[in-house]
Amino acid sequence: MKPVDLQKKFSQFQEQWKPHQIGIVDDMQVLLAKLQGEFVWHSHDNEDELFQVIKGTLYMQFRDRTEIVRTGELIIVPKGIEHNPMTKDDEEVHVLLFEKLTTSQTGKVKHEKTQTHYPKI
Repeated sequence: MKPVDLQKKFSQFQEQWKPHQIGIVDDMQVLLAKLQGEFVWHSHDNEDELFQVIKGTLYMQFRDRTEIVRTGELIIVPKGIEHNPMTKDDEEVHVLLFEKLTTSQTGKVKHEKTQTHYPKI
């Protein structure tokens, strides 16, 4: 039970689109990720997903619109909603993710960016 320095944790990895686990809250995991460019369209049938922007601007694409999520803001993507996170202008965006331990990074979609294990930092 100690405070977590998010900036220090972010400094411990460089990979983009590769979340790292920093904690567990009941059956939920707290992840940090660095994002740049476009991810992959996907949904999660049984899990909601929370994205909190720590640094930068995240563009959360939905099939009917794009929501802009800025530093200090968060967005919750409800289960079953197809989405595709992205950044613009080569900006690296830092996000905190909060999701169930059972959540597959890209849902049923298999993609080269799909990560099946989140390293702990």
